Amino acid sequence: MITKIKKNRYTEVYAVGQHICISAHKARRVIDQIRGRSYEETLMILELMPYRACYPIFKLVYSAAANARHNMGFNEASLFISKAEVNKSTTVKKLKPRARGRSSPIKRTTCYISIVLQDISVDEEECKRARYAILCLKKPVWINKNKTTNMTCYDMYNNGGLWDKK
Repeated sequence: MITKIKKNRYTEVYAVGQHICISAHKARRVIDQIRGRSYEETLMILELMPYRACYPIFKLVYSAAANARHNMGFNEASLFISKAEVNKSTTVKKLKPRARGRSSPIKRTTCYISIVLQDISVDEEECKRARYAILCLKKPVWINKNKTTNMTCYDMYNNGGLWDKK
C-alpha cells in the first residue's frame, strides 16, 4: 500500500515556465543537476554550466525565489529546490524553403518547466497556527464536527493545492 505524505503547501512556492523553446530531454539534463540543492548553490551551478537550457531555468529559479520573498516573506538563504520537473509541450511546425521550389518541415519542440522551492526554516506547527488565524479573519465556514464543541475553520476559496492542473 502506497501512502501519500501531505506536505504543507504554505512552506512551498513555485514558478512555471510554459512553451520554452528547448527539448525536454536537454532541459532534464540540467534539472537533474539542481534538484534537491539550495537556492544559492543552484544559481552558482546554473551560471557555470555551458548548456543553453541553463538561462531559462535560471530565470525560473530566480522567479520562484522572488515569489517566496514577496508573497510569503521567506529568506532566500533558507530555500532549497524540493521539486523540479520538465514535461514535453507542443511542437511548433514550420516549413523551410529549399531548392527548386520545394520545402522541408522543421519541428521545434517546446517544454514546460516547473520548479518548487521549499523553506526549511519555517516550523510546520507555527505555520499551521498562522494560516489558521489568517483563514479565520477571511470569510470562514465553521463546521461543527460530530455535534461537539470542537469547531474547525475551513477556507471556502482555497481548497485546492499547488498542483491542481495535474
